[in-house]
Amino acid sequence: MSLKQLQSQLRRVAKEQMAQDPAHDIAHLDRVWANAHRIARAENKKARGRVDLRVLMAGAYLHDLVNLPKDHPDRAKASTFSADKAAPILADLGYAADEVAAAQHVIAAHSFSAGITPKSFEAEILRDADRLDALGAVGIARTFMVAGAINRPFCDPDDPFAANRALDDQLWSIDHWHLKLLKLPGDMATEKGRKIARKRARLMLSYLQQLAKEMDTELPDHWADLLK
Repeated sequence: MSLKQLQSQLRRVAKEQMAQDPAHDIAHLDRVWANAHRIARAENKKARGRVDLRVLMAGAYLHDLVNLPKDHPDRAKASTFSADKAAPILADLGYAADEVAAAQHVIAAHSFSAGITPKSFEAEILRDADRLDALGAVGIARTFMVAGAINRPFCDPDDPFAANRALDDQLWSIDHWHLKLLKLPGDMATEKGRKIARKRARLMLSYLQQLAKEMDTELPDHWADLLK
């Protein structure tokens, strides 16, 4: 089976079996695969060994088979649940036992909340690729889609950028950018992922600066300091 044919099969399975929401749909999976493939091409130019695109593609399309809301008590286990669910699917698609195990690790280790250390090039790449989709123009849109789904307000109306209060992304959507998203560039495992992430994070900072102007306030320095 060619890589293109495999992609078609994985997309079909993902559409049928994943519990979709506006921020975790087939378009998200396509973007994650595009990000992962872009990073893989850069990795393959290095002397680190060849990236297994079959395993990487499996991770890209099956990593959200089980997608729990951000405020769900078992959120940190979702990637492991997805890895378990992926095993029989991959076997049916002709993946060998060692490929299935490798893909399961890629899927389990992609999650920020799971805290599982990537132990393969493919796992590093998939984690970076998924995190890239939380940044940039798409990341801005996805932040507020997720917030809307769980009825989390946009920002604190009295202090939108936490100039004089503690940050709390369980209460305010924008706070999540400071506590997690704008820190992602420094946590990328691959050089290519880091480069793309920095560019996308700078776009988000520009958005915040414009947002502050429209709110007739200023963006505190501690936001820009995250990208230094």
